[in-house]
Amino acid sequence: MNKSDLGKVHAALPRLVEDLEHGRLKRRAFLRTATLLGLSAPVAYAVAGTITGEYPVSRAQAQEPRHGGILRTSMNIKDCSDPAIYDWSEKGNVARQVIEPLVMLGPDNIARPWLAERWEASEDLKTWTFYLRQGVKWNNGDDFIADDVIANFTRWLDPATGSSNYGRFAALRGPDDGDPMLDNAIEKVDEHTIRFNLRTADLALPENMTDYPALIVHRRFVEEGGNFVENPVGTGPFLLQEFAIGQRAVFTKRDAAEYWGPEIYLDGLEFLDHGDDPAASLAALASGQVDLLYRLFSIDQVPAIRQRGGIRLYEVATAQTGVARMKVTEPPFDNEMVRQAVAACIDHEVLLDLAYQNFGLPGENHHVSPVHPEYAEIPRPQQDYDRARQLLAEAGYPDGIDVSIDCVAQPTWESNTCQIIAEMVRPAGINLSVNIMPGGTYWDRWLTAPFGFTSWTHRPLGVTVLNLGYRTGVPWNESSYSNPEFDRLLDQANGTLDVDARREIMAQLEAIMQGDAVIVQPFWRAIHTASSDRVQGFEIQPAEEHHYHGVWLQEG
Repeated sequence: MNKSDLGKVHAALPRLVEDLEHGRLKRRAFLRTATLLGLSAPVAYAVAGTITGEYPVSRAQAQEPRHGGILRTSMNIKDCSDPAIYDWSEKGNVARQVIEPLVMLGPDNIARPWLAERWEASEDLKTWTFYLRQGVKWNNGDDFIADDVIANFTRWLDPATGSSNYGRFAALRGPDDGDPMLDNAIEKVDEHTIRFNLRTADLALPENMTDYPALIVHRRFVEEGGNFVENPVGTGPFLLQEFAIGQRAVFTKRDAAEYWGPEIYLDGLEFLDHGDDPAASLAALASGQVDLLYRLFSIDQVPAIRQRGGIRLYEVATAQTGVARMKVTEPPFDNEMVRQAVAACIDHEVLLDLAYQNFGLPGENHHVSPVHPEYAEIPRPQQDYDRARQLLAEAGYPDGIDVSIDCVAQPTWESNTCQIIAEMVRPAGINLSVNIMPGGTYWDRWLTAPFGFTSWTHRPLGVTVLNLGYRTGVPWNESSYSNPEFDRLLDQANGTLDVDARREIMAQLEAIMQGDAVIVQPFWRAIHTASSDRVQGFEIQPAEEHHYHGVWLQEG
């Protein structure tokens, strides 16, 4: 495809190619930006390969895939009633076997069309036209049409729903907290074409559609009960047959003639809940009770698995992390100097070493990862006890302060991190008690706790994370942070196509977050999982989404 042809897809693509040719743009940034602008992933890889000489490595099939078998995966089973308000990746992994997204994020962190066959963006990134895949059937026999997509977005952008998509798709609603979706935000062009009219430009619109709360339910979801488990209507490759919270979810393969997508080799799936003890799920894998783990919950298990026969270890660098976030509306964290004092006590490299065995990268207290294409390298926070003590004294605590932090018991890296933070802040006079609680208890209060440690999954763009967690008034803004200048710059970053220009804006956003001391972010995590050698074709995905297209089981 020559540059003039690329220009027909989007006017900015020829310039991106020139930037790649002259070394002004890295291959990874080219691939992500080109695919977001509507270029298919295979073509984007081919164009980049022609210029750089780097091509994706094809997975060699040592054997012909085998049809049949039930893949058994160890994973916690949580309430999956309403996909719009999902707040755990595990919920998404249950539902995505039945319902699907408009856009899918691959193991390579690149967005690909799924229920949307392709899309086009205007030059100013404010008008996006999505062409839906035709011939897709819901498992109740209905056609998948534009009305399904419109119904989902309308519900997501109703503040009363409480969906995190209210922050993801903020450009489709008014600018203020509580504003509804704009009247002209979504146009139905025809039965399989939708046009999005954004208030502000947003390059990340397609990638925002990949996240687990953006799985598409049937247009009559609410009127038919509003409960996915009780009425599991979907376009996906499997049918939900059995579901019990804390126990299991069982699926059978849909008739191949009814499913639009790639070939499915498995006859069915079982997700089995082995509780919060990391040893229990690993024992289930070692004994053959399951074939695959959703994740390795304890980093301490990695060395042992590497030495064990019959088990395959998977690892990927990600933008997954945890944040010790301080609620800026609650004393004493409503005092910026107290927050800054806590942050000044932290040695991120030591935290990474002690809490996560150096499987990752040190954090920088701004929630934008080096794996994000717009990440800007700014000065890293340094441990400074003298500054911490001075800040505490100026805040009115010359003799120190007693505070507590809430965290979950499992996975153990989270509570271990909090214990190490408690030791780090002690020399400055901050007496931090660590309140370790069951996961269910913590997640009932994660949005209200004055000081809490929350794990965050991978998102492919830094702006996506900031929109979800730190924009004024969005549902997942657990710190209650509100900074008009931050919001303004975030809007600007969302609509900036040039990677270098977006990086300059991101540097300002990162510096604001560091200065306002909203979070202590210890490190970025490499993640791991494991399977039996029988499992073939599985690839670990940075957001821990489990996609089973192309997965099969060897006879054993």
